[in-house]
Amino acid sequence: MQLPLLSCGLLGLLATQVAATALTYKVHANERACFYTATQNKDEKIAFYFAVQSGGSFDIDYEVTGPNGKYIMDGQKERQGDFVFTAREVGEYSFCFNNEMSTFAEKFVDFEIAVENEARVTIPSKQGSSPEQTSALEESLFKLSGQLSTITRNQKYFRTRENRNFSTVRSTEQRIVNFSIVQILMIMAMGALQVFIVRFFFQGARKGYV
Repeated sequence: MQLPLLSCGLLGLLATQVAATALTYKVHANERACFYTATQNKDEKIAFYFAVQSGGSFDIDYEVTGPNGKYIMDGQKERQGDFVFTAREVGEYSFCFNNEMSTFAEKFVDFEIAVENEARVTIPSKQGSSPEQTSALEESLFKLSGQLSTITRNQKYFRTRENRNFSTVRSTEQRIVNFSIVQILMIMAMGALQVFIVRFFFQGARKGYV
């Protein structure tokens, strides 16, 4: 009976009424894309994370508004962000990405929106166990939940770094190829110019002997 009891408590703590949406979206040039989530109760926590994976200078404008169009936060030319705020009002919240600053660059944005009710779920206590044991187990599970959240955030950070570094390497390779092509064309042009000059001198010398 201990294993089912512990499993129920663990699931109850780690899945405390969380509604999350994780997407990767391509924001076209001169496009404004908005996504929405709704809260059912007051003082719920909303977590908002985004990171520009590729495109342009890896930056984008963002804007978060609450019910009745009330501004909550915004930013310009941000590469990534990780925010948590309290929803004071019940209703629909919008999260918008604005790429109107780019004339041709498309940008891939990885983002996640999570709504969580922070009310703690009590672990069902075993008959004969002391409240101190139950409290210690509860705190251990919450600590484990926090560590898992930290690992998830670190994974997202390293994924973003990897994508940006790969994009930088790919851009550098393209520049090297372009420079090599220009260098080859310049060498061919210089060779043709030298042949033309030598032929011009020889033709002039022949005319002088005639």
